[in-house]
Amino acid sequence: MLLAIDVGNTNMVFGLYDGDRLRGSFRISTNAERTSDELGMQISQYYHFHGLDRTQTDAVIIASVVPPVMYTLINAIRKYLHVQPVIAGRDVDIGIENRYTNPREVGADRLVNAVSAVRKYGKPLIIVDIGTATTFDAIDGNGAYQGGAIFPGIKVAMEALFLKASKLPRVDIERPEKAIGKTTVQSMQSGAVRGYVGALAGIITDIQEELGGNARVVATGGMGRMMAEYCGLIDEVDPNLTLEGLRLIYENNKDCFAGRQLDSETCLLEAVEEGAWSADK
Repeated sequence: MLLAIDVGNTNMVFGLYDGDRLRGSFRISTNAERTSDELGMQISQYYHFHGLDRTQTDAVIIASVVPPVMYTLINAIRKYLHVQPVIAGRDVDIGIENRYTNPREVGADRLVNAVSAVRKYGKPLIIVDIGTATTFDAIDGNGAYQGGAIFPGIKVAMEALFLKASKLPRVDIERPEKAIGKTTVQSMQSGAVRGYVGALAGIITDIQEELGGNARVVATGGMGRMMAEYCGLIDEVDPNLTLEGLRLIYENNKDCFAGRQLDSETCLLEAVEEGAWSADK
């Protein structure tokens, strides 16, 4: 089995693959204060819940935008799954042409999403990942990653409004039927959701024009499905886009995953830094 892990700012998403079949997935909050044993036991519990044997994990691949959690995550995988994980973009090439001015600045998850989306939906393409931050990624007609835009997530914006405006409450994110709110809560919900959808539409339209006007739009991320209900420019919603991209990278680079199973002694040796540990490799 392959374990694919997407480490985001809010959650870590785990996908268990048997070949190309997703056997199960689960989320754990991203928390740099958690110990490797706490995280390892949580992962083990989810294996048990899905009726799977964690020792049957042959390979682990990770895409991460949160460096502070990597030490704990790598050690948890080593100790509880007995596998040295592969880090996408560091240990293995993601496999897409990157035309960013400084290619190292692009988050690995954005490139992994591009690999998956191009395979499933063709090109040119716009990928909108709606989470803690909302990212817009542009893939041209040749399948090259051109860049994109980054916008605050709707939850981040609403939390900032609550913290900075003393009389405004925390509210659920939903769109009232009418734009004109009759209460403070309705007014905040109308402004948040309609304003956010307007921003999505504006940025998508501008990127489409720069790509030639015929790019499909794929949404993913924790808020992707909800926002797609309100934004008519979104063509597809794919919540597993990053996990599928990681699986494709694994399938295309199986040689890089060979020899990463650890024996009972080695797996207990903690990494001293990301990707290393206190013994001969």
